[in-house]
Amino acid sequence: MGPWLLDIESFEQVSQDETSRRLVLRMAQLYREGRLEPFVNEFAYDPDCDDDTRAAITELASDQAFLLAVENYLRSTCVIH
Repeated sequence: MGPWLLDIESFEQVSQDETSRRLVLRMAQLYREGRLEPFVNEFAYDPDCDDDTRAAITELASDQAFLLAVENYLRSTCVIH
């Protein structure tokens, strides 16, 4: 079991922030489709993207298990109003 699985707070943080939630869901989808690397590379050369954002995206992309676990958490805890 990965250490991220023990940290439900990080999942909740992502779920509470719309931008983070959409980004993680998109990255998980791209990973499953085998298209995550080109997505990450786009950010590496995007002049409008700051260094902190680039680093965060690169870090997320390097831990596919985390991406999929957060995706599962978000889909499992989604409440339809």
